[in-house]
Amino acid sequence: MLRTALAVAAAALLAGPAPAAVVTRVVEYDHDGTKLKGLLAYDDALKGKLPGVLVVHEWWGLDDYARDRAKQLAGLGYVAFACDMYGEGKTVNHPDDARKMATTVRENVKAWRGRAETGLKQLASQPNVDPAKLAAIGYCFGGSTCLQLAYAGADLKAVATFHAALPAPTADEAKAIKPTLYLAHGADDPFVPEKAVTAFKEPLDAAKVKYTFEAFPGVVHSFTVPAADKHMIKGMKYDKAADEKSWAAMLALFKDTLGK
Repeated sequence: MLRTALAVAAAALLAGPAPAAVVTRVVEYDHDGTKLKGLLAYDDALKGKLPGVLVVHEWWGLDDYARDRAKQLAGLGYVAFACDMYGEGKTVNHPDDARKMATTVRENVKAWRGRAETGLKQLASQPNVDPAKLAAIGYCFGGSTCLQLAYAGADLKAVATFHAALPAPTADEAKAIKPTLYLAHGADDPFVPEKAVTAFKEPLDAAKVKYTFEAFPGVVHSFTVPAADKHMIKGMKYDKAADEKSWAAMLALFKDTLGK
């Protein structure tokens, strides 16, 4: 009998822990009459309340890239919600269409922030999320969206942006920022001139906001997106080293601010 028990125990040790089981679920929600459709991702093997991360898509819409980033975070023990900023989970493929969609959202800052805030509320309301441990990350248009959340005083512990446009906050907006910021930027990004970087940093410094601005030399826009090269747009190119280093920096920020 003892021999049998030992054999069972040994088999359990050799098998190791149960593998992570990332599950996803489409979440339909609404903001001011606009029907939105996001993707929730989490590891259902993990119990209790977990930190939550809002993922905001590029100007292409809620595509596979944003969804995959949410799944990647879920595999690391976070509950991730890839929110929808365009409505009905809409995506586009042509840059002219993407520019039009993103511009339409950005032109109405109240609605822009409102949609992002509604997505954050969806994340915070999940039963497996600790609403006191929330972060937001975004790419390109999504990074700017995360900054708008911070400017509006959202209860976030951390915000990480990747190749984002850098809308400069007002003095009051800078003072309203609660999270620690990590901003990953291509030093040679032709879409974000140096004067925009300076205008962005000045109010943050004046308000003593906690932030790290990391500019990668020789790197341009969309450097975290492997598929960026397929669009053949000058100034957009994937950079593996910058992608991996910025992701690691984000995870370090999460460890410091979310306790992971």
